[in-house]
Amino acid sequence: MDKLAWFKQAKFGLFIHWGLYSILERGEWVMYRERISPQEYAKYANEFNPQNFNMDSFCSFAAECGVNYVVLTTCHHEGFAMFDSKADPFNSMNAPCRRDFVAEFTESCRKYGLRIGLYYSLGDWRFGIMKESDSAEKAAAMRDLTYAQVRELMSNYGKIDILWYDGGWCYPSTPTDTAEDVKKFWRANELNAMVRSLQPDILINNRSGTPEDFSTPEGCITSPNPGIFAESCFTLGDNDNSHWGFFRNESLKKSDAELMKLTVSAICNDHNLLVNVGPDKNGIIPEWQKERLLKRGAWLKRYDEAAFHASRTDVARDINGSSGNEFCDVAENKEAVFCYFRNYPTKETFIPFMKTEIKEAVLLHSDAEITCTRKDNGILLSGFPETAPDPLCSIVKLVKKKD
Repeated sequence: MDKLAWFKQAKFGLFIHWGLYSILERGEWVMYRERISPQEYAKYANEFNPQNFNMDSFCSFAAECGVNYVVLTTCHHEGFAMFDSKADPFNSMNAPCRRDFVAEFTESCRKYGLRIGLYYSLGDWRFGIMKESDSAEKAAAMRDLTYAQVRELMSNYGKIDILWYDGGWCYPSTPTDTAEDVKKFWRANELNAMVRSLQPDILINNRSGTPEDFSTPEGCITSPNPGIFAESCFTLGDNDNSHWGFFRNESLKKSDAELMKLTVSAICNDHNLLVNVGPDKNGIIPEWQKERLLKRGAWLKRYDEAAFHASRTDVARDINGSSGNEFCDVAENKEAVFCYFRNYPTKETFIPFMKTEIKEAVLLHSDAEITCTRKDNGILLSGFPETAPDPLCSIVKLVKKKD
């Protein structure tokens, strides 16, 4: 049985970066970027008290967004654990809120039928800044804490579907560190064997130095790789330096069209898409982020068959590897080929290299009759109404002729 089957079918997930850094309102790397000492940074724990926060606000939002799994930051590079950790007192149970947010998260995910992903940073800035103040002397203590907290996460919260590592630096770190170096430093084979002994069905990402179950390209789309499945993760900011944690004055924002481009890429190139939100210190997701994802969520639900039940195809792919044409990308299932028109055509459009015989063409959620004519080595679609039926992305379903 393919243990990745559910993950591939899920396609879309929600990433949530929420932690002590949310108090400072300047992103999740604020401790590093402003060189705040561990002693000074620890004082912010006395301010972490989201009294009126209800974890259902995250999970109900995720369900409304049409995603099938959620990944929550349980402990970022700052070392503050959002759970009841007996291994380290620097955690949310010892903050004024006195709450185990991982316990609340896992319970709420199950309530809403969402698969559970736990993010955990292997590296911890309290033990030194990589390439700057990290040391071999502190490394063993940091690694011991990592093992202890990962064991807690895998033991105390029932079935976990995804373990999402981050911060896989070597200590001390050098500019030439390789994945093999990371693997050796964290003793990744030993760590992940422990994880799988506690969670036999879990999926683990590739950031501990070993390939494991899936790769996690960040802020980019990689070419399909038959060797390992990919989950591309993005912020809703419009460049690679955008913040994952709450940033009050965020002005760099992806448009609805840019988010849709990533969404269609995930469908047509068989990779998952994990899009991030950064709640504030009270757990409130910024309105602009909610608006983007709720709008896309409505689209996902409206086009369920084309969004979740179609995959990469070569039925209309040219010699350069381009799929579809300048207006659309294509994917297919056993019954049909789907054309995703992010750019809406004027009256008609030609799709070259169509290798499948088509019975009929249907412009979804429209009464318009689309004519499909075989021409040369492709098909001509004509009869498009003047106005697109969907402002984000209209879809033509090409029903296949049965043999």
